[in-house]
Amino acid sequence: MKPENFSQNFPATDCRVSIIIKSLNEEKRISAAIESALRAVRRVGGEVILADSCSTDRTVELALAYPIRIVKLANADDRCCGVGPQLGYQHSHGEFVYLLDGDMQMLEGFLEVALDFMLAHPDIAGVGGLLVELNTESLEYIARSAQTRAHVKPGAVDRLDGGGLYRRSAIEAAGYFSDRNLHSYEEFDLAIRLRSLGWKLWRLPMDVVHHMGHDAPPYHLLMRRWNTHYLWGLGELVRASAGQLRLKMVLQGLRELWIYLGILGWWAFLLSIPFWPLSGITRLVWFGASLAAPLALMIWRKRSFSKALYSVVSWCFNAAGLVRGVLRPRRPASAPIPSLVLREPRGLSSLSTPSVPH
Repeated sequence: MKPENFSQNFPATDCRVSIIIKSLNEEKRISAAIESALRAVRRVGGEVILADSCSTDRTVELALAYPIRIVKLANADDRCCGVGPQLGYQHSHGEFVYLLDGDMQMLEGFLEVALDFMLAHPDIAGVGGLLVELNTESLEYIARSAQTRAHVKPGAVDRLDGGGLYRRSAIEAAGYFSDRNLHSYEEFDLAIRLRSLGWKLWRLPMDVVHHMGHDAPPYHLLMRRWNTHYLWGLGELVRASAGQLRLKMVLQGLRELWIYLGILGWWAFLLSIPFWPLSGITRLVWFGASLAAPLALMIWRKRSFSKALYSVVSWCFNAAGLVRGVLRPRRPASAPIPSLVLREPRGLSSLSTPSVPH
């Protein structure tokens, strides 16, 4: 569908749903994401907001063809997964808020069903659906799909990974939409803040979005996530939850945290071997056997050397990221994010949230 075929957004006074699209260099898919959001929101009343993290490609240029609000970070150094949703949220007006990634396409029909469900269940803070992954060839997707993950099944869930529709009143009670300090796990953080206040989350048995996941080779993707600090997110989440009642939810809800702690214990064990009161040959045998043990175990479990090697290497990267994230200083999560408004649809400028000065 061409951009000019879309009508103007509903006025802010009738803003039932704000769809926030977070983006960073998504020129290949941003038009499809925006058009899918406009189609979905026009049936219920609302607005579409592009929250851009200083893209260096044509993402913003392409988005300017659509009747949406476009905001971007004032400082590129503020980039992280937790910044995008909060940036869009501070410029939104909707009674309900939906989060969409720039590489997703939203399917029509979900918002109507989700709104009816939430009106019938006032104790529900957020409702999601089923994410349809279009890139099923990546090693990461194959490993993830082999896991039994209760939070992606219909019914009551402990988080809404992949996006969801949230009540603004619940978000306000939780303090903020997403933690600007987090380089990942921002949706889990929102979930535990809501649940700690007694709110519930639900996943409906219907497809909501199509997602085109990363098509980079797995080790390239791993390096990219290290370089962008994505792997720091779990450690940052642990630090944010320290001293809070919700820390128990982190420890109970994230199995991978215990795997990475186990890797750190494995490293400590390896480092201790040279100090054992044994002969040099004996210490060398112990070190070699201990070094190979995790890989041997994973080869036995996965029946594949390549998958086993990737698992162990990935765990090591994530364990290092866990430590780095815990040590990273925090900024006030609820503080306004410095931003610029690049585009304001007609009829909404007077109600727009002002940008924060640089």
